[in-house]
Amino acid sequence: MAELKSAKSAQALRAIVVEGVLRQGCLTDAVCCVVPELYAEPAGEAELAQALKFAAEAGMQVAPRGGSTKLSWGTAPQAVDLVVSTAKLNQIIEHAPGDMTITVEAGATIEQVQRALAPHGQRLALDPLWPGNSTVGGVIATNDSGALRLRYGGVRDLIIGITVALPDGTIAKSGGKVVKNVAGYDLPKLMCGALGTLGIITRAVFRLHPLPETSQSLSFSFTNRESANQFMLSITDSIVVPTGLQMRTEASGVVEADVRLEGIAAGVVAQAEIVRRLAGEAKPLEPAGDPWQARERLFETAGSPTICKLSMLPNQLASTAEFVREALSVDAEWSFVTQSTGLCWLRVDAGTQVPGFISSLRSFMAPADGTVVLLEAPGVMRQELDVWGEAGSALPLMKRIKEQFDPHGILNRGRFVGGI
Repeated sequence: MAELKSAKSAQALRAIVVEGVLRQGCLTDAVCCVVPELYAEPAGEAELAQALKFAAEAGMQVAPRGGSTKLSWGTAPQAVDLVVSTAKLNQIIEHAPGDMTITVEAGATIEQVQRALAPHGQRLALDPLWPGNSTVGGVIATNDSGALRLRYGGVRDLIIGITVALPDGTIAKSGGKVVKNVAGYDLPKLMCGALGTLGIITRAVFRLHPLPETSQSLSFSFTNRESANQFMLSITDSIVVPTGLQMRTEASGVVEADVRLEGIAAGVVAQAEIVRRLAGEAKPLEPAGDPWQARERLFETAGSPTICKLSMLPNQLASTAEFVREALSVDAEWSFVTQSTGLCWLRVDAGTQVPGFISSLRSFMAPADGTVVLLEAPGVMRQELDVWGEAGSALPLMKRIKEQFDPHGILNRGRFVGGI
């Protein structure tokens, strides 16, 4: 019976996805190891919206997909009937250099956007993981950002307009193509970090920033984490305006901090002198590789690690890293990349003790409203732990919003906070 239903759904979807792609799902389409029945790659917004409307009417469970870089994030779904990809929605619709805005389809990669902007001396001030594959829609849905967040803010601060396909087939638009726009409901910010549970993003409008004349990164080695944390706090309290500020530490005792300075050459030279003075007796370094790729390297090293995203107050970076050191056994391998914004990424290679460690880490961080979210973890551990942790008092409101946008619960059901 299930096979008959799937065949009928495929036949109906073929009449909708005419210019795009529709095929059986396969292992490479899996969402948290769950293989979908069908895979659709609509050719445009209209096809995508109609395919989504059919799926809602047929009661199909739908998983939106961008560049597939973060499909393992979130809670594993019980079933996926249809994956809807934005791969063919990959055009830059409009770039207004004078207004410093860009309108781009959701399937375009961040790298593609940056290449188009560079000849005009502009950039989208976002540095998410894997920009060569991460799509605009996926970055919005996961609210992913890197070290540039310190200077320019995150996705919520840069997005000024959005177009979303809703489960009833409506193509909803909000915001505009100018930086100062306060009319209407703030749909762009609502979609940031919603993990595709409210609608499928089809295009977005961003504010842009000029490319810097020059850029310089300075790295230092510290004898302990407290000194590195204090150095970072002193930078943020000074006249220095960095576009990146992070600490890298691991089980071996390595403690290093990186500062990135951008702007006109004379200004960068002057700020670099201040940074060196604030570093005091810390040892200047020539790091192996790009220090701003440290976050990506946590994911790319071999093994079956547990990788978490932590959020805390900037003055708690060192104490949290020290808690990690004390809570894990002496033979556990771990690496920690912490940014001065209070966002951190922790990789642990420690086997069976990890679930208990994650629970104790959440308890340690809870009094100051810190959070621990599992991004990558072995399947068994995902069954033992809630990927998201405590939902908090906002859960009833989030559920009501979900009911308004997706009343039948077809989009990424169960993958978000509190089983949304």
